[in-house]
Amino acid sequence: MQAQRFLVTGGSQGIGAAIVTLARAAGHDVVFTGRNEQLVAQVGRETGAHGLRADVSVGADNARTIEVCRERMGGIDVLVNNAAFGYSAEIGALDVEAMRTLFETNVFGMVDLTNRVVPLMKAQGHGDIVNLASTSGMKGGKGGTPYAASKWAVRGISQCWQAELRPHGIRVTCVCPSEVQTAWGGKVGRNNPNKLYAKDIAETIMAALHMPPSVLWPEVAVFANNPWKED
Repeated sequence: MQAQRFLVTGGSQGIGAAIVTLARAAGHDVVFTGRNEQLVAQVGRETGAHGLRADVSVGADNARTIEVCRERMGGIDVLVNNAAFGYSAEIGALDVEAMRTLFETNVFGMVDLTNRVVPLMKAQGHGDIVNLASTSGMKGGKGGTPYAASKWAVRGISQCWQAELRPHGIRVTCVCPSEVQTAWGGKVGRNNPNKLYAKDIAETIMAALHMPPSVLWPEVAVFANNPWKED
């Protein structure tokens, strides 16, 4: 794959940072966003990518992000919609306002940013959009109403965009990771060498982008092969 111009949201940690790292190692130009200024600066130093403190749930931030991509890279070839966070609660004890806040990032922020990127991709006649959903968006579970619903939405939205954008040479791929060992929700101490790592998901995304332009992976679920193995 020739050098591409990447925009990665939520790129300051976890899966997003792994994508930024691999993309830069492969020689691509990368702009990434994150909400934690310290982590943004750290990933920028380590990878040489351009980090930008921005919140996808804020329209003005998204407009600024697009402008930075135009100024620094001249456009966007690959958009990775990775920014998201979790909130769990069982029905009957669910904070609906908290769920709305989650949707502002996981769903509406993703839609707003992509809505601004797509005209650029249409004008150039090509592009790749990668949406990070989850296996939680494939099967519901206890306490999963807020987060799982947002990821079901991401999967459905991805299918709509595939129908709309394929005639313009733009591919939309939805990636559904199972449990990944990151500092998700501030949790640490989850080191199990048989489960998924952020780099595993990043490698999957890069593999999808390396497919010939005529080939589309509409959706891929990623599981650890044998997470129950004891070393």
